[in-house]
Amino acid sequence: MTPSTVHIVARITAKPDAVTQLRAVLEALLTPTRQEAGCHRYLLLQNQQDPTDFTFVEEWADDAAIDQHLRSAHLQRAFAQAAGLLAGQPDIQRYELIG
Repeated sequence: MTPSTVHIVARITAKPDAVTQLRAVLEALLTPTRQEAGCHRYLLLQNQQDPTDFTFVEEWADDAAIDQHLRSAHLQRAFAQAAGLLAGQPDIQRYELIG
């Protein structure tokens, strides 16, 4: 990790009856995203206490790499597939490393 990289924390909540389906959609993002230029880290976590709660922890080379990721076909496809599976809008935040 270097201070010049950009970090993303993206929280996504599934509808209670859609956890398995949403997990499959999110897992399908791992391999193609990890192969993208500028992707240093792309982890998917599932809350042990609340299985509807998923979190991506990401590290990107720069904002341009993130912007390209947001336009990628696999991410756009996942957004479309997840639309009816989400309990609300994803909370996606960009951070810079300060220590």
